[in-house]
Amino acid sequence: MAKVVVTTTALAELESLIITHSLPPDTKERFQRAVRDLGRFPAMGTMLERDWNGYRFVLGPWRWMIIVYRYEQADGIVGIVTVQDGRSRRSATSTR
Repeated sequence: MAKVVVTTTALAELESLIITHSLPPDTKERFQRAVRDLGRFPAMGTMLERDWNGYRFVLGPWRWMIIVYRYEQADGIVGIVTVQDGRSRRSATSTR
């Protein structure tokens, strides 16, 4: 089973979304539940393209929340690198 690691950047982005989107107090717990299965199924997310080639994403506790991660199979680590609002033009899933 892979170890799921949330980078400091991703954690800061999640905390920012909690404030800017007035998310409920249990948001961090919901986030943990949303990424829990990545340890067992690290390839379950959709592959990204262009600038995010080699990364995958899953949806967070809300359909607009994009959780971008990279699976380092050799190390057995799923690194969550960013948490974004998928409705933004600058999100990793944007077609620009």
